[in-house]
Amino acid sequence: MRKVSALLMASERRAISGLAGLYASRMLGLFMVLPVLALYADALEGATPLLVGFALGVYGLTQAILQIPFGWLSDRIGRKRVIAFGLLVFAIGSVVAAMADSIGGVIIGRALQGGGAVAAAIMALLADQTREQVRTAAMATIGLSIGISFGIAMVVGPWLASWAGLSGVFWFTALLTLLGLVVLWRWVPPAPRRLRHRDVGMDRQQVKSVIMRPDLWRLDLSIFTLHLVLMAIFVAVPFRLQEAGIPLAHHGLAYLGIMGLSFVAMVPLMIVAEKKQQIKVVCLLAIGAITVSLGGLGSSFSHGHWLFVGLFIFFTGFNLLEATLPSMLSKLAPAGAKGTAMGVYSTSQFLGAFLGGTLGGLLANVWGLDAVFIGCAALALLWWLAMWKMPSPPPLSSEVVDLNDAPPDTLDVLMERLAEVVGVEDVMLVPEEHLVYLKVNRQQLDRAALARLIPPKS
Repeated sequence: MRKVSALLMASERRAISGLAGLYASRMLGLFMVLPVLALYADALEGATPLLVGFALGVYGLTQAILQIPFGWLSDRIGRKRVIAFGLLVFAIGSVVAAMADSIGGVIIGRALQGGGAVAAAIMALLADQTREQVRTAAMATIGLSIGISFGIAMVVGPWLASWAGLSGVFWFTALLTLLGLVVLWRWVPPAPRRLRHRDVGMDRQQVKSVIMRPDLWRLDLSIFTLHLVLMAIFVAVPFRLQEAGIPLAHHGLAYLGIMGLSFVAMVPLMIVAEKKQQIKVVCLLAIGAITVSLGGLGSSFSHGHWLFVGLFIFFTGFNLLEATLPSMLSKLAPAGAKGTAMGVYSTSQFLGAFLGGTLGGLLANVWGLDAVFIGCAALALLWWLAMWKMPSPPPLSSEVVDLNDAPPDTLDVLMERLAEVVGVEDVMLVPEEHLVYLKVNRQQLDRAALARLIPPKS
C-alpha cells in the first residue's frame, strides 16, 4: 500500500471545491422550483395539478435515461467536455422554462434541465483528480453539498419567486449554470488521467448482479420511494402553508425553520446509526416517521401548528435517510462494485422523482390535496414492510489498494493471501487497473498483515 499523507493536495482542494460547487448549484436550480411551481401555476396556460406535478418531476425521467450514457461518454471523449455540454443543455432548459407562458413550455424546459445529466461525469472527474485515500472524503463532500443545496433552495426559491416571479427562478438558475461553466474551465484543474473507477463508475458486466441482490434492490426501492414521496407532496405543501396564513414571501422562512430543526434532530440519530451499529433500526424509524407524518398531513391534524409538526417530522426522516441510505449501500456493495451499485441507486432516485411528481399531480387532480398525503403514506407503509426483513448491514467499508507493480504471475497467490487476512471480507483483483478492491471490517482489519503482502512504496 502507498504510505502517503491523507491531507489534501492543492489540486485536490481545487477539484473538490469546484466540482462540489458545480454539483450543488445544479441541484439548487432543480430544487428551487419545488416550493413555488404549484403556487404560480395559475399564471401558466393549460396548467392542471396533473401537469404541474409532471413538470415538477419530469427532470427525473431525462436524468434517469441519460446519466449513465453521459458517464460512459466521458470515458471516451473527456470529462470536462461532457460536463460542459451537460451544463449548456441545463442552461438552455432553464431559459426555455423562464420564457414559457404555458405549462407545456415549463415541462419542456424541466425535461431539458434533466437532460444535462452530468452527475456521473462529475463524480468520475473527481475520482480522476483525487487519490484513493482521500476519495471517500471527497465523495462525502459532494453528498453534503446536495443536502445543503436542498436546504438553501427551500429558502431562496420562495423569496426569489415573490420578487421576480417564476421566470426569475429559472433565469437565476441559468445564470448559476453559466457561472458553473467558468468554474469548470478556470478553477477545476485538468485531470491528470482518465480511468475507469469501479468505486465510482458503472461496469456493465456488474449491473445484473447488483440489481438481483435483495439487500441492494431494497436500498434502490428506498431511494426511489423517498424521492417519489418528496416530489409528490410538493404539489400540496405550498398550498398548506398558504392556508396556514403564511404569505408567499415568507414561505422561505417557514422552510428555514423546519429544515434547520430537522437537521439538528437528525444528528443524534446519525450518531446512533453509525457509532452504535444500529443503522437498520434508525432507517426503519425514519421510514415510520415519514409514514406517520404523511398520514397526519392528510388528516384534520394538518392545520395550525400541527402542519409544522408534521413537516418537521417528515424532513427529519427525509434528511436522515438521505444520509444513511448511501452509507448502507457502501457497506453492502460487493468489492469493486460500489460504483455500479451507486449508478443503479441514482437511476432509481431520478425515476422516483419523475413518478412522484406525476403521481402527486394525479392524486391532487382527481381527489384533492389530502389524497396526495394519504396516498404517499400508504406507499411509505408498504416501503416500511419491505425493509422490515432486510438484514442489518455489517460494519464494512471499501478500500482500494495499489499493487505496487507486483509481478503478474504472483497475483493469483496474492489474491488468496489477501482473502485470508483478518478483517478482509471480500477481494476483487483488477490487473488492468493495477488495483485491488477490498471490502473490510476496519475494526478487525490486520493492517500489519496487509502491509506485509503489499508493502508501501519507499
